[in-house]
Amino acid sequence: MIGFYSSIYHTFLMGIKRNILLNPGPATTTDTVKMAQVVPDICPREDEFVEILKQMRKDLVRIVHCDLNEFTAVLFCGSGTVTMDACINSLLPENKKILIVNNGAYSARAADICRHYGLPFIEARFDIDERPDLDAVEDILKKNSDIHMVYATHNETGTGLLNPVREIGALAHRYGCVSVVDTISTYAMLPIDLKKDNIDFCMASAQKGLMATAGLSFVIGRTELIERSGKYPKRSYYCNLYREYKHFEEKGEMHFTPPVQTVYALRQAIKEYFEEGETEKFQRHMRVHRAIREGLKRLGFREVIDEGSQSGLVAAAVYPNDENWDFMKIHDHCYHRGFTIYPGKLFNVNSFRLCSLGAIDTADIEAFFKVFKEALVSNDVTVPVKY
Repeated sequence: MIGFYSSIYHTFLMGIKRNILLNPGPATTTDTVKMAQVVPDICPREDEFVEILKQMRKDLVRIVHCDLNEFTAVLFCGSGTVTMDACINSLLPENKKILIVNNGAYSARAADICRHYGLPFIEARFDIDERPDLDAVEDILKKNSDIHMVYATHNETGTGLLNPVREIGALAHRYGCVSVVDTISTYAMLPIDLKKDNIDFCMASAQKGLMATAGLSFVIGRTELIERSGKYPKRSYYCNLYREYKHFEEKGEMHFTPPVQTVYALRQAIKEYFEEGETEKFQRHMRVHRAIREGLKRLGFREVIDEGSQSGLVAAAVYPNDENWDFMKIHDHCYHRGFTIYPGKLFNVNSFRLCSLGAIDTADIEAFFKVFKEALVSNDVTVPVKY
C-alpha cells in the first residue's frame, strides 16, 4: 500500500497538497510521477528522448498482452478524444460505413465525430442503463454488408456501465469488420487482452488508468491494419493514424512537438504500473469501488445502474429529492477539504459520479465520506437522503 501513496516525508519536502480526485480523470498521482516531470530541458528530437518513446510504445502494447510483431502503439498529443478522432477518421475506407454501438455519452461522442467528418455510420442505440442486445447488433451487420468498422465503448463513464466488447468484437470479426474499442477509462484499470477480447484497436490516455498527467494519449492496434489504412482517404492532417505511425517508424519520434514533461511522467507511471502488477492494481480499484458503493448506500443514495451491469470503476448516484440539495455547494465543501466529486453526464437523470481511478485506496474513501456527510448535514440535506 505504501508504494501507491505519497509518503508524508516526501509530501512535506515538496510542499504539495495531496488531493483525492473522484472525477473520471485526470486521476490522483503519486509524488514520484509528479516529480518525474522535473527534468533538464531537452529537445524531443534527441536520441535520448527517442529511446524513451521507443520503449514506451513497447510497454503500452505489453499492458494489453499483445505481440509486438502484430500490434503497435501510436502516440498523440491531447486528451483521449484525440484518439477517438484518429481511429474514426483514419480507419474507414471509402464507400464503407461505421457501426457505433451507442448506449451512453461517450459512444454518442463517436457518432458526433462521424457527423463532423461527414462519415457514413449506423447507430445501434440502447438505453443508458442497458447492455447492448447482441442479436440486434448482429442483425444490423447482416443487413449492411458495407460496414467496415464496429465501434464500442468498453466502460461508459457517464453511468459506469460495462459493455460486452469481447462479444461485440466477435460479431465484428464474424462479418469481416474491424473492431475498435474506446478503452480510455479501462486501459490499465481492468485486465485487457486485445486478442482474447477480439479488439483490433483500442485507445487510452495517460491521465486515467496509468495515473500519469494529462496531455498524452495513444492508440494500440494491429500494425497490418494501420499500414493498410495508408491508402484510405486522408480526413485529418494532425490526427491521421497512419501518418503518425509512419513517422514513428521512420524517425522514432512523434510527428509534432510532444508534451515532453508529460512523457517523463508517463514513463514513471508505467514503471509503477508494472511494479504494482496488473492483478494487484485491478483488485485495489475494485475494493475502492466497493467502498464507494457502500458509502453511498449508508447515506441512502440510489445508483443509476444495478451492480451487475457496472464496470467497477464508476458509481453514478441520483440526486436526492431534497429542496436543500445543491450539487455545487456539496462539491465546494468537499473540494476545499481536498476531495473532488464530479457531475453526471446523463441526458435524463440528474446525477453525480464517484470514480475509483488514481493512486488511492479505501482509507481515502473512508476519509471522503466523513467530509461528504459533513457537507450534506451543513447544507441541511436530510440524511439518509430521500427520494
